[in-house]
Amino acid sequence: MQTKILTYNAGSTFLHKANPIAKLILAISVVVSAFIAQQFSVLVTIAVLILVAMAMAGILKTLFPLVRAMLILGVVMFFLQTIIAQGGNYMFLWFTSRGISVAARASLRLFCFALPLVSVLSITKLNDLANAVVQYLHVPYCYVFTITTAVRFVPIFAYEMSQITEAQMARGVEFDTKNPFKKIKLMMPLIVPLLVLSVRKADSCALAAEERGFYLRTRKSSYKKYTFGWRGLVLIVISAIMIALPIVVSVLAPQII
Repeated sequence: MQTKILTYNAGSTFLHKANPIAKLILAISVVVSAFIAQQFSVLVTIAVLILVAMAMAGILKTLFPLVRAMLILGVVMFFLQTIIAQGGNYMFLWFTSRGISVAARASLRLFCFALPLVSVLSITKLNDLANAVVQYLHVPYCYVFTITTAVRFVPIFAYEMSQITEAQMARGVEFDTKNPFKKIKLMMPLIVPLLVLSVRKADSCALAAEERGFYLRTRKSSYKKYTFGWRGLVLIVISAIMIALPIVVSVLAPQII
């Protein structure tokens, strides 16, 4: 089954119709806000707002495997940070007050860093995002095309990997084992056929792009223009609020948890 992560999910929600650059700015502002936030309550608020926005865009169910994976990684990071960051009063075992505080913030930051950009790619067509970046940021199209093509190939390679795995399982290879080390050992030989497929696809993509006049593409070649509109302006305002939120809270209520 093909993964839906990093794949566009069609919809008619407010976020779907917003300007691609405005959505990208909003995602970056959320990441910056999570980075500069020091209060635990602010980080929890940002995480909740991310989940609410994903639910409003109708992608929470689609990206639930990613959310679950980030929660698992967050728990692992929490325990690792409690071991590394020692200080303050001992609570129980190796847990200290400072360790728990640092670990909780690190886990929440990890959660807030991963989801915004993936969510933007789930509600924005890569062609629209590439053309908008070229239009507003004046980035050469060849660089934008390279990045978007790499993102586009991620779900394709994941699907190819699942096809190779299913073919091996049909031959009796136990890929459904619950032992993670054994599963990694079984998947190592599959890197070669996946690499061969990736090289073939990259070569075909390069040949097709060259035949269509890829090197003649400029910023003025795009027939579609992306205006900000009221939706884009609303997202810009929200982006400014997201960045200002941790700063205002740290100034007005520095002692808040």
